[in-house]
Amino acid sequence: MIISRRLLHRATRAVAAVPLLGLALFAQFVPMPAVAADTLNVYSIWPENWARPMFEEFEKATGIKVNFVRFSSGEALARVIAEKNNPRVDVLFGGPVETFAAGINEGLFEPYKPPSFASLPTRFRHPDGQWIAIADDPLVFMSNDKFIKENGLKAPASWNDLLAPAYKNMLQMADARTSGTAVTRIFSVLEVNGRDENKAFDYMKKLRPNVQLYTKSGGGGTLPVGLGQAGAGIFFIVDALDTKAKGYEVTISFPQEGIGTAAEGIALIKGAKNPPLGKKLIDWATSPAMQALFAKYKINFVPAHPDVALEPSLAAVLKGAKIFPIDADYAGANRKRIVDRWIAEVLNP
Repeated sequence: MIISRRLLHRATRAVAAVPLLGLALFAQFVPMPAVAADTLNVYSIWPENWARPMFEEFEKATGIKVNFVRFSSGEALARVIAEKNNPRVDVLFGGPVETFAAGINEGLFEPYKPPSFASLPTRFRHPDGQWIAIADDPLVFMSNDKFIKENGLKAPASWNDLLAPAYKNMLQMADARTSGTAVTRIFSVLEVNGRDENKAFDYMKKLRPNVQLYTKSGGGGTLPVGLGQAGAGIFFIVDALDTKAKGYEVTISFPQEGIGTAAEGIALIKGAKNPPLGKKLIDWATSPAMQALFAKYKINFVPAHPDVALEPSLAAVLKGAKIFPIDADYAGANRKRIVDRWIAEVLNP
């Protein structure tokens, strides 16, 4: 059974509105479906249009049904923290691994090393198995072609290009209070500034007048950019290429200084009601069995497993781009402090 659309809508609005301490009480009124012998419950940070086909393929392969609810990274993390003493789900699926690193600090996960663990590059696995990567997702700049042409610009090729007066009130990007995409973006700015926080925040303050809207989800600004309601934005490549594939006239570009990529994780929840089935999902998701399906469903994640080849058209987009991995441990340890500073100095100065 899947929670009804109306109930999910109400739940999502309420989670955004109540403080963290209220989430535990709120969770009593929005229970996940009861777990049958062949069913497990999941919070997915991936949007439904990407998560659902993966879970349906998992059910075909194993006979195990996945009940899931989708939340942005910050919302999912807040819910798992609030439910720590009585977990509602077995697995946290998808989302940047800095979200998982922050969860480790809260004691949220049960270490587990799937069969693919030793095959994965070091940055795609926590040493103790508290999270494992299922994909990689670089950030990109995405701009509206008509806006670029009408303003005599070129697709942005530097972080400083986004400071141009033509972009005033014409950028959209995610809100760090709810979105892991935004956290990855902020830590990208920190990295290109040598982790000098004052320099990084000076840049983000200069950028603020050009930002029309900070969206709740990471891909929330892609449609406005596609429609020309916004001129450009910073998104994960999976969202940007999905926009382009839908026929919107947009250009994807990369800053010459470099931009971050975030591994997408999966983890077993400590105290999960059904850990054996949760482990089976982790086994499957971290293996070529799932990651080879990205190309079939036109989901432009970079596979984490080395045995899955990068889809050629995605490889062509990434060719020549300067991309660096976000340090999950550094980001996880500093996430709350940095986001709080971003809220105080950039979002609501």
